[in-house]
Amino acid sequence: MQTPRTDDELHEFVRERLGVSMPRPPIGTTGPDPSVHGHTGVGAPFAYLCHAFFEDRLPRDAVVWANRGGGKTFLGAVATALDLLFKPGVEVRIVAGSLEQAGRMHEHLRGIFERDGFAELVQGRMTDKRLRLTNGSRAELLAASQAAIRGTRVQKVRCDEAELFPPALWQAAQLVTRSTTLGGQRVRGGIECLSTMHRPFGLMRDLVAEAGTGTRTLFRWGVTDVLAECPDPEPDSDGAQHGFACNEGRPDQCVLWEDCGGRAKRHPPGQAGHIDVEDAMAMKRRVSLPVWQAEMRSLRPRRTDAVYPAFDRAEHVRDLTPPIGGRWIGGMDFGFRSPTAMLLAHLDDQGVLRVMHERIEREAVVADHAAWLTHPDRPSLEFIGVDPAGHQRSAQTGDSDIAVLKSAGLTVRSRPSGIRHGIGLVTARLSPASGPPRLLIHPRCAGLIEALERYHYPEDKPDATEPAKDGPDHAADALRYMIINLDDPFRSERSRWA
Repeated sequence: MQTPRTDDELHEFVRERLGVSMPRPPIGTTGPDPSVHGHTGVGAPFAYLCHAFFEDRLPRDAVVWANRGGGKTFLGAVATALDLLFKPGVEVRIVAGSLEQAGRMHEHLRGIFERDGFAELVQGRMTDKRLRLTNGSRAELLAASQAAIRGTRVQKVRCDEAELFPPALWQAAQLVTRSTTLGGQRVRGGIECLSTMHRPFGLMRDLVAEAGTGTRTLFRWGVTDVLAECPDPEPDSDGAQHGFACNEGRPDQCVLWEDCGGRAKRHPPGQAGHIDVEDAMAMKRRVSLPVWQAEMRSLRPRRTDAVYPAFDRAEHVRDLTPPIGGRWIGGMDFGFRSPTAMLLAHLDDQGVLRVMHERIEREAVVADHAAWLTHPDRPSLEFIGVDPAGHQRSAQTGDSDIAVLKSAGLTVRSRPSGIRHGIGLVTARLSPASGPPRLLIHPRCAGLIEALERYHYPEDKPDATEPAKDGPDHAADALRYMIINLDDPFRSERSRWA
């Protein structure tokens, strides 16, 4: 078998020998798209295969963010087959969020090597977990456990449905790859993750963010990028048009028009995808818009369990310049081993709060934070809202955190309030019943932005009323203390009893 040396040769091999037809990336879009930090759209599935096969494509670690039914698992099997065929002695491991899910990729792989021309390359018998070729290459399915993956020394690890990986399993997988020379070519170690992204606080969110820094290569596509050819509608016996009513002139009659825009009727020859248009229409009718956008369009994670589902970067994050006048206030969540988070915000005369600065630091004493807050370069604060727990005295110093802040000249407010009440006050500013948002955030406050996106309720406790404490929630807490003491301060009244 002749080893493919170019993208064209690989495309021809996959089409002719494996029977897999897939769109090529449009001319001029084969390189990374900086708007999404990687390949995206039509041709992204084949771009992923090229990256996985050709060892000179860097960085080797890759993330495939694609829709449900978008072909991720099958493409992982094709990439594995190509490695086994043309990299003699290569070791590939398939891991998934569950052994059942990993078995689906392995089943596709076994199907490829049952084809004529490939079956004779298999050494011995293919099992439910292992496949070895006569050239010494081997693929094996691993259970989703640390015990299974630790001690493994392989060139390629393919992680299917990585969104479901527990953190400990993912960390264990990072240390198992080894580069080597096989058949005269350098085969670099690499980890590939293939998944939907349906949680704003999950592993895939972190991996896509890492791709934005250049440490991983991102390939991203949605259902409209892999739609099959859209047929014209057909008249019934009464002459009425039924079926696919797009037809370029009746877009309002097609449930996919907003997603597709007629592209599925204008595929160049050989560029159509594999998802039947009628199936896509049926799936869209069955689910909510957030589920469709997250799991089929690969646009953004659904916010079902989010504490602040109303938060939207496009609406609330802006490059701000505070107007003249107004006042400055702060918010603070105490920590030491866990981070201390501080926010500085400007409140204008119309009541719009603009968070302009943040400081998130570990293992710094409160006196250092107070020095930062009172530095001449910082605006003078009317008050800083803090956690009431800050009244507790330190066993070492005898002073409380709040006392340290007050001794630095800061006005401190520590209004006691339930978590749900505080969340409600923040939400009221993010999404008021009338008018535009009254809470805006400067892009440099990256910790707060991340916290608002990832702060969530426990997925396995649908009746829980308190958020999970498993991530970057400290900046969100600092914001809550600030707004509680702004919008719901103490009130004292004098009255007379008769």
